[in-house]
Amino acid sequence: MLEIEKELMEIGYKTVACIDEVGRGCLAGDVVACAIVMPLDNIIPEVKDSKKLSYKKREELYNKILDKAIAVGLGQVDPNTIDQINIKEATRLAMRKAVENMVDKDGKKIIPDYLLIDAENVPIEIPQRSIVKGDEKIYGIACASIVAKVYRDRMCQEWGKKFKGYKIEKNKGYGTREHREAIINLGPSPLHRKSFLKKILNDR
Repeated sequence: MLEIEKELMEIGYKTVACIDEVGRGCLAGDVVACAIVMPLDNIIPEVKDSKKLSYKKREELYNKILDKAIAVGLGQVDPNTIDQINIKEATRLAMRKAVENMVDKDGKKIIPDYLLIDAENVPIEIPQRSIVKGDEKIYGIACASIVAKVYRDRMCQEWGKKFKGYKIEKNKGYGTREHREAIINLGPSPLHRKSFLKKILNDR
């Protein structure tokens, strides 16, 4: 999983940031992206695509990743903005914000000189490469996927307390049958992406 990152370092790139997002296909909540620079000489062996890890393992790796990370940034875009600019553009915006928010352990702003992105392009003037299934192929992107997932899942716990009845803490905003039925019965909350609900609400 380190071949491309090492190749970039060997040709002179010093700060290679890896980027992934979570929440793109949800009916509710923000889309969240993580940009991260990981050391390549001290890898965490258990790291892989966050979707292939249990909740417990993700939580464990989240702390290990943040402990070892050279720099990290998070970016998020709210449901209203998603409705206004569409989910693809919102995802790219969240990724750009994550890059712009990158800091090291001392809180110093870090500007990467190359980006490796999971199947997307970031609207920012930094050399970059989009890699399909990057969270399966690239160590740093897998790390970013775990950080973004755990961070957003924790937000879902708070959203679930604030917007009761939709079980956001359980379904994480995805369109489970229970979640869709709650939207039909309760109507959408301010957390819901209205542009995602047209078919559900039209089927009532």
